[in-house]
Amino acid sequence: MIEVKNISKSFDEKQILFDISATFQKGKTNLIIGASGTGKSVLLKCIVGLTHPEEGSVYFDKRDFTHANKELQTEVRREMGMLFQGGALFDSSNVEQNVMFPLDVLTKMSYEEKIERVNFCLERVGLENVNQKMPSEISGGMKKRVGIARAIVNNPNYLFCDEPNSGLDPQTSIRIDNLIKDITTEYNMTTVVVSHDMNSVLEIGETVIFIHEGRKVWEGSRDDIAASDVKELNDFVFASRVMKELKQSR
Repeated sequence: MIEVKNISKSFDEKQILFDISATFQKGKTNLIIGASGTGKSVLLKCIVGLTHPEEGSVYFDKRDFTHANKELQTEVRREMGMLFQGGALFDSSNVEQNVMFPLDVLTKMSYEEKIERVNFCLERVGLENVNQKMPSEISGGMKKRVGIARAIVNNPNYLFCDEPNSGLDPQTSIRIDNLIKDITTEYNMTTVVVSHDMNSVLEIGETVIFIHEGRKVWEGSRDDIAASDVKELNDFVFASRVMKELKQSR
């Protein structure tokens, strides 16, 4: 479980996040949603330690990560897996080397053990026999699946996904959503997904927080969204549906 308590963050005297608190449950897909530029990715960076908030703390299973010493921060980071927007694969490394990278950095496994783990994770995301292919030789959806394999290769307790469906067609997006959900349940991880895609929310949003202009203005499950009386959330949902219909009509 991850607990975010009273997080505030500013850049160049402009406040981006305002006193955000939330709880992300273990074994569930927890979504942070909102329009572009509302602070979703900044909140994610505060959670994983890529940026430091002016106020507030983030707790990983009761461990204060925000104010921890280097030893504890390193311990917690070893338990994280990250799926970056666009996949963020190393262009000069093949699929096998990309997936193996966290094992090279974080473990003392033998080469044979690492290969076995890499092959297992690639098989788990439906990518057998692509080990030697370069990122330029595979599709966008395959790159995302390679990114998921890399994110889970070190058996993380916490999985973070930043706009995992960015740039993908609807069918591939659903496949990625379902893969994230299945892996979360299978490994009983705490998964946090940043998204502005309402399809993802309705597919896998077991717990959802909605960020508007740097503030958390709503939280609940995907089933609660239809009954919401929060204007900002309703406007966001309506705009998302209109955009979806426009794309499908083209």
